[in-house]
Amino acid sequence: MSSFEFHLTHTDPSGARRGEFTTPHGKVQTPIFMPVGTAAAMKAITPAQLSEAGGQILLANAYHLANRPGPDLIEKLGGLHGFMGWEGPILTDSGGYQVFSLKTRQVDEEGVTFSYHKGGAPARLTPSSSMNIQERLGADIIMAFDECVEFPTTHAYAKEALKRTTKWAKICKSVHQRKDQALFGISQGALFEDLRKQSLAELQEIDFPGYAIGGLSVGEGLDNMNRALDFITPLMPMDKPRYLMGIGLPEDMLEAIERGVDMMDCVIPTKFARSGVLFTHAGRIRVTNGEFRKDKFPPDTHCRCYTCSHFSRAYLHHLFAANEVLSATLTSIHNLHFYLGLMRQARTAIEEGRYLSFKADFYALYFRKERKKSPSRSKGK
Repeated sequence: MSSFEFHLTHTDPSGARRGEFTTPHGKVQTPIFMPVGTAAAMKAITPAQLSEAGGQILLANAYHLANRPGPDLIEKLGGLHGFMGWEGPILTDSGGYQVFSLKTRQVDEEGVTFSYHKGGAPARLTPSSSMNIQERLGADIIMAFDECVEFPTTHAYAKEALKRTTKWAKICKSVHQRKDQALFGISQGALFEDLRKQSLAELQEIDFPGYAIGGLSVGEGLDNMNRALDFITPLMPMDKPRYLMGIGLPEDMLEAIERGVDMMDCVIPTKFARSGVLFTHAGRIRVTNGEFRKDKFPPDTHCRCYTCSHFSRAYLHHLFAANEVLSATLTSIHNLHFYLGLMRQARTAIEEGRYLSFKADFYALYFRKERKKSPSRSKGK
């Protein structure tokens, strides 16, 4: 019997969903943003700090960890949970996106041959080897190996990649052994409705405990993503989690949630933090700018995170100017707290049946300074 279970508890009139899934390392409330610790580490913050910020589940990446330090060592040292000291659920990506983003690669029907961008070591990744790596890493949720195509792409190539993705998904399902891991399938098909319909039908025939949407957030823009989600999510099972891979701006997440997405991930909150960009309820700010050199206010007056409760924008500005490592830690704590707090607010709004008004109120303040129109649904909701 699988140790993974998903329960849908509320559905908002907009289509937004509230649920919960259970893993061997704990429960996760959805919709959820999943921070990315690519190489088994959240850059600049500790697992305890992530937990204090509201983190429920994090990601690591099979591509990077297979290169350094290798799955054998991680397995010997207790799997990812023991190795990185994180007691909560973990999801690992198969490495498909990273491999297919490399400029030099050779794709065939059985897998991909490439060289690691760090060190240049030659390597080959197949559905079977991806499963073997992820089983030894020991994450609670692992992903099938797929072919992620670039944007833009032709219908003909997207169809070829889809055929390989389905073939590889079948292999992943057949060779995956660990019952304490949930293996998710990944839908491909670019922005083509007929291919997405085909992909999801074939994946559901294979039968996975969860389904991811791959091939978006690859440069198509928010409007194209929204249009694609409008026809993709209705094709997905109601009783299984829906994971949109690689999105990370607040507006991306809120639009995806409205369209029925349950899980999202991205490096944006911590990556932006390290360059001094903070997400606040009144919009984005860059604390390295001169206007903040003497600013006595906290980064976000609506926030109660450790950073906002103890430090001013002027102090953060000073840390970056002085090239202090603490700058990345404090800004990362805030951005993660902001993202995960936004998810909590979204879950509450869904439970109370007021998701659209919640989103509108958030946009009204968030985009006010930039004088941008808030993203709107192509269907006119």
